[in-house]
Amino acid sequence: MQKYGGTSVGDSERIAAVADHVARTVKSGKQVVVVVSAMGKMTDDLVHLADQVSKTQTPREMDMLLSAGERISMSLLCMALADLGVQAISFTGSQAGIITDTSHMKAKILDIRADRLWKAIEEGKVPVVAGFQGVSTSKDVTTLGRGGSDTTAVALAAALGASVCEIYTDVSGVFTADPRVVSTARKLRAISFEEMLELASSGGRVLALRSVEFARNFNVPLHVRSSFTWEPGTWVKEEDPTMEQAVVSAISHETQEVKITITKVPDKPGVAAQIFRSIADRGINVDMIVQNTSIDGFTDISFTAPRQDVESALEVTEKVARDIGAEAVYGDQEIGRVSLVGAGMKSHPGVTAKVFETLATEGINIEMISTSAIRISCVVRESQLESAVLALHSAFGL
Repeated sequence: MQKYGGTSVGDSERIAAVADHVARTVKSGKQVVVVVSAMGKMTDDLVHLADQVSKTQTPREMDMLLSAGERISMSLLCMALADLGVQAISFTGSQAGIITDTSHMKAKILDIRADRLWKAIEEGKVPVVAGFQGVSTSKDVTTLGRGGSDTTAVALAAALGASVCEIYTDVSGVFTADPRVVSTARKLRAISFEEMLELASSGGRVLALRSVEFARNFNVPLHVRSSFTWEPGTWVKEEDPTMEQAVVSAISHETQEVKITITKVPDKPGVAAQIFRSIADRGINVDMIVQNTSIDGFTDISFTAPRQDVESALEVTEKVARDIGAEAVYGDQEIGRVSLVGAGMKSHPGVTAKVFETLATEGINIEMISTSAIRISCVVRESQLESAVLALHSAFGL
């Protein structure tokens, strides 16, 4: 399975280069299935076009519009492959048998009925599938949301029993930190599914979270590579129990979050459930949650949510705050989150203390903390986020 992102098929020259790589892979004796994203910024351009012509953008019609981008890529790639003597046939998400739920613009894959893909493979053809899309159980075109082409590729790889799913992008792999922030960041040769899940959920943008979940659940090895250099990249696979894991493998950061605080919340059973049920019912994902110690029967609750959902999050939080008799709601968008991920944290004490000491030395105040067995995340001021990443990358010798 080979998946090519938007920059990889960004123009005619890039499509020709991808076609050449696919053709060479086929001629080496391998069976190949390809998934493509829309060319370059085409999805953004389609959203902009919709903004220009209409304020009434129903999710169903937006899905019909946005799914067009990948269809252009798949058709052009098949034409380029034909010129190289490779038989290829394009499939939309629905033609490829990708069945989703009925949630437009953020649909989830329920099933894959890959009969047509298998038939094409048996006929010696290369199936080229439009990523990011499927067909719902009510027979409407749906799109899978951010990172949907990655999810398409991994789901198809699982369904078809692919030996590997190669994710081709404009970076050469997964790095110990964002190279745009840390110039000394180095490429990782391999990383475990669990570590990659934590990175993807905490700001690492190389792979979409749902695609890594699929890969882990169905044990599909991923190989993140550059379509500009074709060099070996980073393998994402099951953890090797015979190898000692790095204490910290990588550091990620996120700036697209908002911190919302509800003050003077009545401290009694069911109140927190009421708050977060209301937020969940609006389809808003909550990440970090902190509840202060109760004083005189009242407490403060803070949580983080995606910045793109700030208006909805504040609206629903203010409503539920009135319902429960809380004092006030405050939104803070000038925050950032830095996260350290490493499987070795499970067996090495003192990592948390070193994180706190490093940030304290830099004069960086920690506002919220969240941990898992292999991750430590800290919310700091957005203006100090890059300093935090640089300091921690150096402190842990990455």
